[in-house]
Amino acid sequence: MQRPAVGSDPPSEIFVLEDDRGVREMLSILLTKAGYEVVCFADSKAFLAAARTRIPACILLDIFVPGESGLELLEELHGEKYPAPVIMISGRGDVAMAVSAMKFGAFDFIEKPFQGDELLARVTAAIEFHAERQRRETPSLLGTLYFPGAEPLSKREREVLEQCISGASTKEVALALGISPRTVEDHRSHIMRKLRARNYADLVRIVMAASRR
Repeated sequence: MQRPAVGSDPPSEIFVLEDDRGVREMLSILLTKAGYEVVCFADSKAFLAAARTRIPACILLDIFVPGESGLELLEELHGEKYPAPVIMISGRGDVAMAVSAMKFGAFDFIEKPFQGDELLARVTAAIEFHAERQRRETPSLLGTLYFPGAEPLSKREREVLEQCISGASTKEVALALGISPRTVEDHRSHIMRKLRARNYADLVRIVMAASRR
């Protein structure tokens, strides 16, 4: 998967890949009312084009869609270590499908028909679990991470990077570190330049890649 193009703060979007128009509209209304920004796709090609430009807070992925199947897409995202939780959806699910989905990194597997409250609870759980895992892992990593070929980060830049990778917005970083939002943006710009990251998604991948060395 190609690296995403230019972006900024961590997104609050949810991607929905579902070929059934009625289900797409229902999910869009449900999630929008819950406060999420929803982007719907009817086929795998359109979904992948968006996934290559930015990373959402969560992905709802139907198994049976035109083009690559949901499981094939999940396997591709898993292979790329795509940093967003995925919930698989299916109207014809079985144990084998659920096992395959979990094998390829799905956070959850939900069968149609489902209740709106149940779906929202699982989406919330996926996002919170992912954010908490990042908060647990990131502080222990950033202090010792080495980025080959990159200009060294200052102590303050590493603090800003730690906050950004944990999912904090510019205002939240400023509040946590006792600096202005403009200063946070300046530090983040320096970090992006030093690490040669083109956007937030790219930055996450660079940090995760360094942690695996």
